[in-house]
Amino acid sequence: MIEDIELETLINEIYEYYGFDFGSYSRASLKRRVNRVFYLDGFKHFHEFLSKVRRDPEYCKRMIDEITVNVTEMFRDPSFYMTLRKEILPLLGTKPFIRIWHAGCSTGEEVYSMAIMLKEAGLLHKSILYATDINTTVLETAKSGIFPLRMIKDYADNYRDSGGQEDFSDYYIANYGFAKFNENLSEKMVFSQHNLVSDTSFNEFDLILCRNVLIYFDNNLQKRVINLFDDSLAPLGFLALGTKETIKYSISQTKYKQFDKEKIWRKIK
Repeated sequence: MIEDIELETLINEIYEYYGFDFGSYSRASLKRRVNRVFYLDGFKHFHEFLSKVRRDPEYCKRMIDEITVNVTEMFRDPSFYMTLRKEILPLLGTKPFIRIWHAGCSTGEEVYSMAIMLKEAGLLHKSILYATDINTTVLETAKSGIFPLRMIKDYADNYRDSGGQEDFSDYYIANYGFAKFNENLSEKMVFSQHNLVSDTSFNEFDLILCRNVLIYFDNNLQKRVINLFDDSLAPLGFLALGTKETIKYSISQTKYKQFDKEKIWRKIK
């Protein structure tokens, strides 16, 4: 078990050697993830682990990938997607062009979910989906649009529960235990590395989704990220967060109105 003081040493060394700043991550969550890597990779002593991180950039990159990967699924929380489908997309559909940002997109399942809903609403042709993550390994998976076939039944159930009425299997081709999603979905996606801790706004968006990422950050970083989203959101744009996340303590409440019971806010000023 890594001690708290050892975790602080690791955070400082990663920043000094490689420039990745984990200083504002929630300590409990970070410690849990680092301990998992420590044990899986067979280390007995912290000084051996730290030495490996310092000396071996490839190992450090893999470790950072391991501790920044977020679990996700298609149409996760179907009631959230039902609200998007029924209430948010019709409002976005009045715009001549729709820009959407999936921040912390992980392996991309939620980006493909959004593309499917836009296609069904007749809006995909005038939309662009920017999908970003700090973790380049998960971005490669997201770009490929290839997911394990064993997950597809759950995804199809979520799709139906979110109001989907088409045949879900029309959206992918199954082969060798994997499902590859159609390129007419991915051609509207732009994937790139972006670090919410240190990078700035790069466009103006009509909808920003960052679900179940802020829970890994401390309060100050959460505020910084919410302000980044505020800077990146068009007037009357929408911000969607995870079920345990809020903008309540981060930004002037007069600027945003909570939309429906889901974690979706609309920028009104």
